[in-house]
Amino acid sequence: MTTSLPSAASDPNAPATDGRRRGVIIVGSLNADLVVRTDRFPSPGETVHGSDLRVLPGGKSANQAVAAARLGADVRIVGAVGADANGSLLLQSASAAGVDTADVRVLNGIATGTAIITVDARGENTIVISPGANGHLTEADVSAASFDGAAVLGLCLEVPMPVVVAAAERMRKAQGLVVTNLSPFGPVPAALLESTDVLLVNEHEAAQLGDHGVRRWIMTSGAAGCHVYDGDTEPVHVPAPTVDAVDTTGCGDAFMGAVAARLADGDSLLAAARYATLVGAFAATREGAQPSYPTFADIVAFAEAGASAGSSGPGVD
Repeated sequence: MTTSLPSAASDPNAPATDGRRRGVIIVGSLNADLVVRTDRFPSPGETVHGSDLRVLPGGKSANQAVAAARLGADVRIVGAVGADANGSLLLQSASAAGVDTADVRVLNGIATGTAIITVDARGENTIVISPGANGHLTEADVSAASFDGAAVLGLCLEVPMPVVVAAAERMRKAQGLVVTNLSPFGPVPAALLESTDVLLVNEHEAAQLGDHGVRRWIMTSGAAGCHVYDGDTEPVHVPAPTVDAVDTTGCGDAFMGAVAARLADGDSLLAAARYATLVGAFAATREGAQPSYPTFADIVAFAEAGASAGSSGPGVD
């Protein structure tokens, strides 16, 4: 089976010729992922054996920034890390992918955020987050950051809500596009929804949120792909290619980063979602979050080769 690459698949590194802003700015979290693989998840009170611990760069926002940058977008991230080894790991990983980290504040005496992740034999995961420095990101950090040249702002809910709202309102005033990923899900203030242009949710989040009033949104459904709702048009189902899943950690962030990158490049919401579905599926075929993210060339090859039997998807979980 051959999977067709969506439209607007020109070289993302080519300079824009129409004066359109192409940059992506991500405001949010950077976490060190502490990953252990195990055959199955333990039941409450049970101890199971796992693999050696791996420390990998992660955090939903950092993942989204790296995913967008590896696909060719001009990306800047606003966040906070601790003055520790994990913070250095995160900054190095983002910079190596091409992300501008000038607006990431390094905090003394505060640990970098961490995510404790277990991955089972099917590639599914459980995640517990300790916010660390992410919890110390402030509205002042948003005010001090450069939004110059950014066409799209990407947001998630791993940093204090006032910071998320402040970033959305600032980008809205700058007439850029605000893409909000409601993960990890929690109470959502009306001010955030009012400043959001594109909403990204999974099926569970959509059910909890109910009627949200955002006219352009994507609902992901894991291995089933996603549904795209664009204004008054009928929703469109975008199926995901089937792959042999190795690790689904960060697949939703890969999807989000790809959506932001393609929207910044001028894609329609549907075309961006089609492209992002390939990116999310590709990421599931490799271990870790950021280490699994493809380049533009990887996605071209992936689309041309088609998909092998198995199951995976770009869900936002």
